[in-house]
Amino acid sequence: MNKFNHVSPTTLDDAAAALAKGNALVIAGGTDLISTLHNGILASGPDTVIDLKTIANLDYIKEEGGMLKIGALTRLQDIADSSVVQANYAALAQAAGRTASPHIREMGTIGGNICQYPRCWYFRKQDDRFNCIRKGGNMCYAVAGDNRYHSIFGGIKACFAVNPSDTAPALVALNAKIVTTKQTIDAEKFWDVAVPGSTVLAAGEIVKEIQVPTPATGVKSAFIKFAIRKSIDFPIVNCAAMIGGGDARICLNAVYNTPKRVTAAEDAIKGNAITDSSAAAAGAAAVTGAIALPANGSNPGNKWKIQVAQALVTKTVLACK
Repeated sequence: MNKFNHVSPTTLDDAAAALAKGNALVIAGGTDLISTLHNGILASGPDTVIDLKTIANLDYIKEEGGMLKIGALTRLQDIADSSVVQANYAALAQAAGRTASPHIREMGTIGGNICQYPRCWYFRKQDDRFNCIRKGGNMCYAVAGDNRYHSIFGGIKACFAVNPSDTAPALVALNAKIVTTKQTIDAEKFWDVAVPGSTVLAAGEIVKEIQVPTPATGVKSAFIKFAIRKSIDFPIVNCAAMIGGGDARICLNAVYNTPKRVTAAEDAIKGNAITDSSAAAAGAAAVTGAIALPANGSNPGNKWKIQVAQALVTKTVLACK
C-alpha cells in the first residue's frame, strides 16, 4: 500500500474541501477502500484519505416529513435490524440484511454500499494488472475472457462490469433520493451511465443522506438475491420491487453497469392482481432484449444468468403479494 495523508475533518464542508483538492478518497466503514488500496487496484493511490467517521450526526434512521431519512454513515446491520425500515420499507431492510457477511454489515455503511467500485476481476486484479476501459484503457478484458458474472444487457462504452450493490436496487424500487453536499439526486439517476461503474458525484461532492418516501397504505416491497453462497458473496443477480396502488417499480441489479429498472416488467404487473401467471409474465418481460455472454450462457437453452434474472423478478413480484 502506498503512503497517504490521513485527515479527520469534523464537518462535511471541511471534508468536501479536502476532497475537492484532488487525488483524494473518502473512507467510512472501509470495507471496500482498504482492500482496494492494499491490493493496488487503482493505477495510482490517493495522496489523501479523508475519514468521514469523525463527522458527527451522519449515522441515524428516522421518519420525518413523510419519508425515511438515513444518514450516509449508518451501518448496514442497523438498517437491516430497524423495526421502522422492516415495517414500511421492507425491500431496503432485506437488501441491507443480505449484504456481505455479518461482520462486514457491522462496519459497512449505506453510503459506501452505493458508492463502491465494480467487482469485475479484471478491474480488481491486484497491482493494477489490467488497464481496462473502466480505468481509461482501450478494452474490456471480460469480453474475450471470463465473463460468467458480467452484463446481460450490453455495456456502456464496451464495459461489461456490473453494479455490485445490494441496497442500490432497493433504493431505486422505493423511489429514493440521494442527498449530497451539493444536490439531491433521484436514486435511479445516481449511477453514471457515461462512466461505467461510477456515480454522478462531482469533485468534492459527498453523500450525506438517503431519503425514501413513505409508501402508501397497501403498497408492499421486497428484495431477493441470488449468490453462490448465502453469506459473504456479492450478487450474481438481485432484484427489488415495490407494488401496490395500481403502480409498480421493479429494479434488477448485477445484470448491467448500473441498476436496471425493468419498465417492461412493471407494465406487465401494473393494475393486475399478483398471481403466479402475472408474476411470471413480469419475469419474462424483464429479460426482453437480454443477450448472454459466452460464459453466462450464450449457448441455446443454457442462458443461465438470464434465467436467474427472470426467476428473481417473478419471485420478487410474488413476495409483494
